[in-house]
Amino acid sequence: MPLLSAFSPSELGQLSARFENAEPVELLRWAWNEFGPAAAIGTSFQGAGIVIMNEARRAGLPLPVFTIDTGLLFPQTVELKQRLEEFFQIEIEVLRPDQTPDEQAADLGPRLWARNPDLCCTLRKVFPLQRKLASLSAWITGLRRSQSSSRAEIGLVELYPFDPIRDLQILKLNPLANWTADKVWEYVHHHGIPYNPLRDLGFRSIGCEPCTRAVGGTAGERAGRWIGFEKTECGIHTFLGAKLV
Repeated sequence: MPLLSAFSPSELGQLSARFENAEPVELLRWAWNEFGPAAAIGTSFQGAGIVIMNEARRAGLPLPVFTIDTGLLFPQTVELKQRLEEFFQIEIEVLRPDQTPDEQAADLGPRLWARNPDLCCTLRKVFPLQRKLASLSAWITGLRRSQSSSRAEIGLVELYPFDPIRDLQILKLNPLANWTADKVWEYVHHHGIPYNPLRDLGFRSIGCEPCTRAVGGTAGERAGRWIGFEKTECGIHTFLGAKLV
């Protein structure tokens, strides 16, 4: 596994600039050549994630794919995983929290997501992802700049501190950083890739069932998540911390 220290800040900036106007598959091919299976695609099966999976498949790049099952997903999301495995002829690794939702409720009370959504996301998403990223050199994501103001400055290649407490970092690759939502969905439909049917029912961004609502097609791309809270990120891209209180 290549050492991340082999890349200086200036080299990372040059890499990001190199792929800024390249096709996404070029960054995926670089990742595979550089890291092999230590580069993996992490996805919650939003549009951009399935585009990246398709680009890897078309190029013959056997990049591993993983997802997080919080135990609170929509049935349509769980079913989509199976459909995508059949479509791509791959096995998608599933990461799970330490506790089931019932076990979490017994420890911290019922409906934690309604009282402290940051803590719930940390336990059910951030911690499982941190364990996975500790085994990788590169994390390939579907982040795009146009999704929200918090994502507007992302690069194609970044060095990302995914575990600040233990001072662990990873290369984070965002092949579709400069794509628009329209371009993503034109691609999905053109290639006939299975996608979450909830999108056609007005869901803009699809996360856990208790924290996601349909808002219609004219709302922002992250609309419908954590309604009633000043929260726009689950934490896996910001690695927010939360105390067990």
